[in-house]
Amino acid sequence: MASPSTPPTNQQQQLYQPFRPPPSPVPSKFRSLDLEARLAILRDRLGLWYEYATLIPSLLQQGFSPSSLEEATGISGVEQNRLVVAAQVRDTLAQSKLDPETLSFFDNGGAEILYEIRLLSVTQRAATARYMVENRFDARAAQELARAIKDFPRRRGDKGWESFNYLHPGDCLSFMYFRQSREHKNPSDQRTSALERALEVAETEKAKERILDELKVKSGGDEKEEIEVAIKVPVVRMKIGEVAEASTVVVLPSCKAEEGEIAVVEAPEECRSEGEFGVVAAEKGWKRWVVLPGWDPVVKLGSGVVVEFRDARVLPWKVKRWYKEESILVVADRQRKEVVADDGFYLISDSKQGDNGFKVERGSKLKELGVKDCMGSVVLVVRPPKEEIEDQLADEDWE
Repeated sequence: MASPSTPPTNQQQQLYQPFRPPPSPVPSKFRSLDLEARLAILRDRLGLWYEYATLIPSLLQQGFSPSSLEEATGISGVEQNRLVVAAQVRDTLAQSKLDPETLSFFDNGGAEILYEIRLLSVTQRAATARYMVENRFDARAAQELARAIKDFPRRRGDKGWESFNYLHPGDCLSFMYFRQSREHKNPSDQRTSALERALEVAETEKAKERILDELKVKSGGDEKEEIEVAIKVPVVRMKIGEVAEASTVVVLPSCKAEEGEIAVVEAPEECRSEGEFGVVAAEKGWKRWVVLPGWDPVVKLGSGVVVEFRDARVLPWKVKRWYKEESILVVADRQRKEVVADDGFYLISDSKQGDNGFKVERGSKLKELGVKDCMGSVVLVVRPPKEEIEDQLADEDWE
């Protein structure tokens, strides 16, 4: 057996060599150029963007940092990254045998567009690229489409989800608009506008039929159905980074369920944005706050409060699949304290819950017990972010 002082063999040294990625392939017309000539190409943006983008990794490997390369070429670190990533996306499209005419659409100014679909699979990228070219998408529209595609599997269980096809980028985008339409009252211009946008971008006949059916729902003969839909409580799985990506957010006071009724009563009732910077000001100090994306149910709240439950089993789920410990947030409207709708859900104080002083109960059950008032009407239930995709809770899963 070799002693501790025995030097490693050549084979052992090779096994533990650190990984060094091969240099990025540089187009043949750039290979003979010296350092200054390569910097000049980047500085003056000479040639096609996806060709000179390949110079960036090679220069970084030669010792440049993103900041020093910015000083030498005027290309910021953010743009360097965008160019390199977009060029890699374009390479995968070329290898997927995307037709040359479609691929050439991205020759001028295509880096910003292709960068937005970087998180999609190779198969999704090709289909998405075709759809973007057919519809002349810009970078902002490409970003919205990519998010809709990534978000679509997470929305399994949402109403109408089964009518849209994940393999068609337009259907994913259409479903996003379709889902947004249900956040508005019926009838309303916002709801109709969202449905018309959904119909415009939908690709499959099944999706178009589902949207047309929704457009036909008016406030007359189908009024009962719409009232029932309106009082269903949305259950949302928060996405990682969703708050950071939201264009608007809502800040609400929060309390732990075990703190009891007094915490809900004493939580600030009014929070508003002030000044040019939108500084959030509350009527009084509070120790716990929650920031949520500007979803329609919470934006409309006049006196909202968030109650933190440590275990989802305190809620009236009908099915057993949720019988596992998972913390949740229950968003309640304290201005709506009267138990009105049988299918509504209400936050009530419950001394039988031990250290957990609250529970959520259906309106019909509270009426049977003769309960007329509550702590607030439940408008939203939020589940914590997770990497894996899980089914959303369907409407029929409530007790």
